[in-house]
Amino acid sequence: MIFLNPAVLLGLLAASIPVLIHLLNLRKLKKIEFSTLSFLKELQKNKIRKIKIKQWLLLALRVLVILFLVLAFARPALEGLAIGGTTSAAKTSAVFIIDDTFSMSVVDGRGSYLNQARETVNILLNQLQEGDDAALLRVSDLNEDIKLSNNLQAVRKAANNLKPAYTSGYLNNAIVKAGQILAESNNFNKEIYVLSDFQKGGLADNKSLSDLSEILNDKVKLYTFNYSGKEVFNIGIDSLKLNTQIFGKDKPVSFKVAVTNYSKSSNWNDGVVSLFVNGERSAQQSVTLAPGQKTEIDMEAVIKKAGFADIYAEIEDDDILQDNRRYIGINVPAEIPVIIFADDAVTTRFLELALNAVNGEGALKITNKNLNQVSSVNLSQYAVAVVAGAGTNVSNLKEFVNNGGGLFIMPGQSSSLPDFNQLLTSLGLPAAAGEAGVLNKTENASSFLEAELNHPVFMDIFSDKRKKKLESPDIYRHFKINTSGSGVNIIKLMDNSSFLSEFKKGKGKVFVLASAPVLSWSNFPLKSIFAPLINKSVFYLASKDKPEEDFTAGTEADVNISGISVPQVKIARPDNTDEFFNTEKSPGNYLPYKKTDIPGNYLAYSGEKLIDNFSINTDTKESVTDYSAKDDFKNYLGKVKFKGKYVAVDKDDDPAKVILQARFGSELWRLFLVIALIIAAVEMTIARNVKKEIEGFNNA
Repeated sequence: MIFLNPAVLLGLLAASIPVLIHLLNLRKLKKIEFSTLSFLKELQKNKIRKIKIKQWLLLALRVLVILFLVLAFARPALEGLAIGGTTSAAKTSAVFIIDDTFSMSVVDGRGSYLNQARETVNILLNQLQEGDDAALLRVSDLNEDIKLSNNLQAVRKAANNLKPAYTSGYLNNAIVKAGQILAESNNFNKEIYVLSDFQKGGLADNKSLSDLSEILNDKVKLYTFNYSGKEVFNIGIDSLKLNTQIFGKDKPVSFKVAVTNYSKSSNWNDGVVSLFVNGERSAQQSVTLAPGQKTEIDMEAVIKKAGFADIYAEIEDDDILQDNRRYIGINVPAEIPVIIFADDAVTTRFLELALNAVNGEGALKITNKNLNQVSSVNLSQYAVAVVAGAGTNVSNLKEFVNNGGGLFIMPGQSSSLPDFNQLLTSLGLPAAAGEAGVLNKTENASSFLEAELNHPVFMDIFSDKRKKKLESPDIYRHFKINTSGSGVNIIKLMDNSSFLSEFKKGKGKVFVLASAPVLSWSNFPLKSIFAPLINKSVFYLASKDKPEEDFTAGTEADVNISGISVPQVKIARPDNTDEFFNTEKSPGNYLPYKKTDIPGNYLAYSGEKLIDNFSINTDTKESVTDYSAKDDFKNYLGKVKFKGKYVAVDKDDDPAKVILQARFGSELWRLFLVIALIIAAVEMTIARNVKKEIEGFNNA
């Protein structure tokens, strides 16, 4: 038995009042001897004995009346037992946690798991009374400012409007927030309802578990409703990645699609994986997967027009639809702006010829500037910067590369080793160990030792892909560049130094050529490989690296705003809505974007110019059809030191009845009040009788 209003129990001290009054008013009968009435002494003793017994009985009854009245106002209740007409009326604060992640979209014989959860919430809301309050938490979004409200109809409406979300979340995070909400309530009943399919991966991130005993104390009751149980057939696309890094109009682009059969016992026979470009099916492939099997398939599509290409891979419908599509976006520029910095026209002569000779992937818009103008040019307007020479201010170049720009560095016609090394080290690149050869001297000329022919710059260069052979030029003079493990040797020379190397800096890429592109340094500009290699290098440097893992729905994305032309950015969302942001309030070159609640490709515009794009996809943990055992949740409660009462409600149970019995069972205050009234009536009857006897005895 518990008391809902225990402070009233102090009133039990009032039970001592009748005892004190009885002791203070206790009177002794005076002895009056009558010789003629001596025979009445025995009769007198009998009457006095009876009166004293009745007085003690009255005392006991008066004490009991006070005791039962105080106990009635303290509201005693029996836990776990519901007696008709005696259920608890204590005010309740209830927080409903609905798992609205898309794994709850599974449909069994009773409807979707989410619909069943909504129905349960409606039943539980019907059990709340006037003065109770409630709140609804969605596992998919805990950033909302949710507070308890006595507007139960609003809570009901919010529950009924729920749809499966693309974002994911952990039940633990929702339980923590529910505990914090209840900690602000003064109501006696504090209840948390967790309605979920209890995926193993969705319970908690073990790294984030903490001691919750303060907010989930012994006054909190936690109820769970588990809707899982169906054998789920689910195939999911886990990733869609690019194999190609250089894009061009009417050129094929290769993709790698990862697909998993998450089912426990069902094969996926001859399933079809389709690849769509700008809404048009461009490729498809059939796949067979055993239960639990994962595979990666290569698919290829031709990009038919310049500009942004909206690409996704898709499979057929199954029990969980939301993971059947995966997005990626690429931008095929109609024109690539390139700026060349050099000391003289001789150095850039062959470079410009090479860049203008091969324009199959798109047009290059070339701007020439003197090397001493690097610091005065707004490099954000360019995709690639070529620096042919040394001894320049590099702070502008460093920022350009860190923000995703492509930089191509090479010696100029008259560059010295110290000046070139100063340029390299200022950019955070390894310095050349020395120099080799003499200008215009063919004796002891160096040549290529080996090349990384799988590098993207060699893609489609060779007409016969089976005979990949790189013809080496005669290199009269070069600087001995060594990547020192911080870069990639694309072409290596006979002395094991690097002729062409690549380095990653920030979000950009840097190519370093060890020899100047002039005939006094080598005959490289005259070789057939020169024009396509230089051209491919620029296109590669202009391409943006896509992250290995795209952003998942609900996570924050960084929008590169370094190329803005106006102080406002427009984000075009996949649902055809737009959002506008004032970039003056965003320090740095990146804008944090948080409204990533739906999957698809998002585009960022500065005016009419597309400055960035990013893809949002679903979290693969929601695809897993592995569910928690009953003891898993109990073990979790032990880890967070839950101190309250836990009740697991079976899906076949009547939730209203279970909650009614578990909440506080039956209140006994009415019974105690009735007993007090009955005792008071008995006391009045006996007191009246005793008074008459005492008056009759005194008169006698």
